[in-house]
Amino acid sequence: MTDKRAGFVALIGEPNAGKSTLLNQMVGAKVSIVTHKVQTTRARIRGVAMEGQSQLVFVDTPGVFQPRRRLDRAMVAAAWSGAADADIVVLLIEAHRGITEGVKSILENLEEIAQGRPIALAINKIDRVKAETLLRLTKEMNEGFDFIETFMISAEKGHGVSGLREWLAETLPTGPWLYPEDQIADLPLRMIAAEMTREKLTLRLHQELPYQMTVETENWEERKDGSCKIDQLIYVQRDGHKGIVLGNKGETIKKISKEAREEMTEFLGRKVHLFLKVKVRANWLEDSERYDEMGLNFSDGNA
Repeated sequence: MTDKRAGFVALIGEPNAGKSTLLNQMVGAKVSIVTHKVQTTRARIRGVAMEGQSQLVFVDTPGVFQPRRRLDRAMVAAAWSGAADADIVVLLIEAHRGITEGVKSILENLEEIAQGRPIALAINKIDRVKAETLLRLTKEMNEGFDFIETFMISAEKGHGVSGLREWLAETLPTGPWLYPEDQIADLPLRMIAAEMTREKLTLRLHQELPYQMTVETENWEERKDGSCKIDQLIYVQRDGHKGIVLGNKGETIKKISKEAREEMTEFLGRKVHLFLKVKVRANWLEDSERYDEMGLNFSDGNA
């Protein structure tokens, strides 16, 4: 009988490198929000994937970037903390962007966490470059750091993802599974639902309100007919932001609510009654409770 294996895999990289897309491909379900706006992943979301007798627990870290605000600093600290706690680390870079200043900075920091754990390189979005560019990038990256393996993938299209997942499954330490076999994420459903709504907000309002809003699931009520009622609060920083979220005659928030409700219904497999309210909270970026809910450490945001 094959020994069971289980462990944590940290996906790290610059914002928008495709970490959330890769996580969702690995798990086979949408557990991390995916938008074209950078820095959308705030908490260290864990997705659980089964590969043979191995259980892979993915830590989808916030993108590593140059922090300016408290929230930024807490996000970057969470990213490195997630990597330092993992059994295996996968650095994800974009093929068409190559070795940016951000990637160079990550490579410098990788040396500190490389002790005793395998670190692999995954070059994403390979369909955007020619083969010779890809080979040159692979050579340069491996000259800059001693990666145990290099994978060429397209997280969006799924190319190369199964090979990476199989390697991870073979490389994890032996031991009992950490979660029930049918569990795909260790986030509470309340937070997954909040992230779904935040994704819709980000996609629709990223020009006006890139990062100045957050969503909290205030109430979750199970109903006798099998459906559930979800009340959520959208926090914005200023009165003007509230008007943008609501839209003309409430049209914007109606569309956001409809899109979020449809996704929650599909995810949960039952009818969802979703009610959204918008509240102004000028200092939510300095509110320690919001950081706790996002899985971030408030004190990590100190300069």
